[in-house]
Amino acid sequence: MATVLVTGANRGIGLEFCRQLAARGDEVIAVCRNAGDELPHLGVRVIDGIDVAEQSDIDGLVEELDGLKLDVLINNAGILIRDTLSTFLYSDIVKQLKINTLGPLHVTASLLQNLAEGSKVVTITSSMGSIAENTSGGYYGYRISKTAVNMAMKSLSVDLQGRGIAVFVLHPGYVATDMTDHQGPVSAADSVKGLLARIDELGLADTGSFHHAQGREIPW
Repeated sequence: MATVLVTGANRGIGLEFCRQLAARGDEVIAVCRNAGDELPHLGVRVIDGIDVAEQSDIDGLVEELDGLKLDVLINNAGILIRDTLSTFLYSDIVKQLKINTLGPLHVTASLLQNLAEGSKVVTITSSMGSIAENTSGGYYGYRISKTAVNMAMKSLSVDLQGRGIAVFVLHPGYVATDMTDHQGPVSAADSVKGLLARIDELGLADTGSFHHAQGREIPW
């Protein structure tokens, strides 16, 4: 049984992570801003009132965990604001950077005392953060934030490798959730099944890598 912390746990992929992890017997710590209706019924530990973009909230999370050792930290919290070259707003880009990029970095850095040799840090990113695979443009704030978090996690993988902590980023696929207005060919259940398979199989030898939920490695 592993102890797994999931941010952005109240809906979509985060909620499904909690459901599947709990079903297989892992100890789950579900972190979110608002618990919603479904999360409290999954039999997981819920820590709500946590916005990953707020220093005081992350400080509160650290205090709440009180040094509890984590086998897996899943940085899942994120937002998507659709934009184009003619419609993007500076404030929207900053908001996505705070949550999608700095959030995972800040959470991980703050919880280093909870990680040990053999722990894994997983950040849910997007293939839209791949420079090599960008053939459609647009989505400036989202793409920038995901490319930046990929770089942040790559640096973390280097800094934490000596401690025996693996770090990698995973793309869930185009998943039908609230974030995508329920568009996309992949269900949250199928996406998380693939993500958990990757989390289980990837280790220190794979630290710093970027993978699709279905297994293929994604170019930076």
